[in-house]
Amino acid sequence: MTSVETLHDPIPLARDLIRAPSVTPADAGALDVLQAALESLGFTCRRYPFGEVDNLYARRGTARPVLAFAGHTDVVPPGREAAWTHPAFAAEVDDGTLWGRGAADMKGAIAAFTAAIARFDSQTGGQAGSIAFIITGDEEGPAIHGTKPLMEALHAEGEHFDHVIVGEPTNPRQIGDTIKVGRRGSLNGVITVTGLQGHVAYPDKAANPIPPLLDLLTRLQARTLDDGAPHFQASNLEVTSIDVDNHAHNVIPETATAKFNIRFNTAHTGDDLKRWIETEARASGLEFTGRIALDLKVTGEAFLSTPDWFTDLLSDAVEAETGNRPARTTGGGTSDARFIKNYAAVCEFGLVGATMHQVDERVPVSDVETLTRIYTRVLSGYLRGAGA
Repeated sequence: MTSVETLHDPIPLARDLIRAPSVTPADAGALDVLQAALESLGFTCRRYPFGEVDNLYARRGTARPVLAFAGHTDVVPPGREAAWTHPAFAAEVDDGTLWGRGAADMKGAIAAFTAAIARFDSQTGGQAGSIAFIITGDEEGPAIHGTKPLMEALHAEGEHFDHVIVGEPTNPRQIGDTIKVGRRGSLNGVITVTGLQGHVAYPDKAANPIPPLLDLLTRLQARTLDDGAPHFQASNLEVTSIDVDNHAHNVIPETATAKFNIRFNTAHTGDDLKRWIETEARASGLEFTGRIALDLKVTGEAFLSTPDWFTDLLSDAVEAETGNRPARTTGGGTSDARFIKNYAAVCEFGLVGATMHQVDERVPVSDVETLTRIYTRVLSGYLRGAGA
């Protein structure tokens, strides 16, 4: 049974969460663990299952402003279990280090925010405004049954959020390095060129799909997308696969495919990039008698949160506990912040991500404690002086 007193220490809750082997889309009881902890702190919890995925929404209070913590209890597969120093889901604490899948990404941060609320309650005895949790089980997977439909459902029900902290492991080296104030967009592309199979000695009787594929890739890579944007690095296009699946030297293949990804900043939108790719594909196919097909999916648009008093509050809390003034960055991959940005001001701050997704994922216990103190400062400043 979870007690308020034990929740002051984030490590027991972090260990309980890690012991649930919640590899996407399985929940394995992780949300039950968190829900029990939050209900003991006075939260009202609701579950939102979509497809195979379960999601949790918890709220305490009805007044504005509303500060929410967003995160995920799902984790990536552990890989080869025998390679782990400690079992991936044993949640061992050894020599001041918490080991296990999800320790850094991001069950440790969920536990830290929960413990911060318990400490805040002890320090203040009450709150102004409301606190909410937006927790998904589908961040590491396709991300179609998680935060996106959950935010849509909450919005339809009239829920409102003023600021949201996403607890992703934002720090590359030490806690206090960086706050994420935006993210680059991501576009996945698949090119399929279909020609006519034939004998290499009779090319006039075939249509080789490889030259137009290479021409299109060359066109795409020849463009410098931009030189960066405020708070963003330059956009980049990376070809990740070229496949023909032809094992014969004397056969012109029928099809050739390629995959690529574009990580783009606020100088572009996904639709603009799709139109550019489609234009280049038409140009590459002008002299080709076959067909060039595109499958283009924008998995997230680039965004930058407008700096306000809340980002200053978070920065001040980080600096007070670590001595470091965190940089405000947008680097790295995508996160579920892309699904939250249209509903609330959002930024990200969590643990150090050096071992996330690796064998032997781990985090110093002292870092979880530091993060808890940072979150406690944020809660105190937000819920006792919001907007001041």
